[in-house]
Amino acid sequence: MDDCLFCAIANGDKPGHIVFRDEAVAAFLDTRPVFKGHLLVVPRLHVETLTDLPTDQVGPFFLRVQTLTAAVESGLAARGSFVAMNNRISQSVPHLHVHIVPRNPKDGLRGFFWPRTKYADDTEIEAYAEKIRACL
Repeated sequence: MDDCLFCAIANGDKPGHIVFRDEAVAAFLDTRPVFKGHLLVVPRLHVETLTDLPTDQVGPFFLRVQTLTAAVESGLAARGSFVAMNNRISQSVPHLHVHIVPRNPKDGLRGFFWPRTKYADDTEIEAYAEKIRACL
């Protein structure tokens, strides 16, 4: 889709801090992370919601989500993670995406209130991307 931000990032047409990309998915750091290392995983095929994803792509998509979740936890020494998806409501970009947020005890995240943080600069965001990439 020509005007989709996530398609443009996944295809390399717009900049993004890509952690992983293959024929099925692209994974990149959220520019407004809940916590540093917050990853977005999108299917390469433009679909808006989970119910729009072709059945034969559901398994491959979630296998990558599973692998990337492990990489986020391991690469960032997180004790756990929060994995979430919205369908239409609260989707800031109308392209299916899964949030993988590194979690630690007493990190302050409560319920569905998602505070946002910022990276200091491109060097810091790329350092987080590399920590996750190293665990893939």
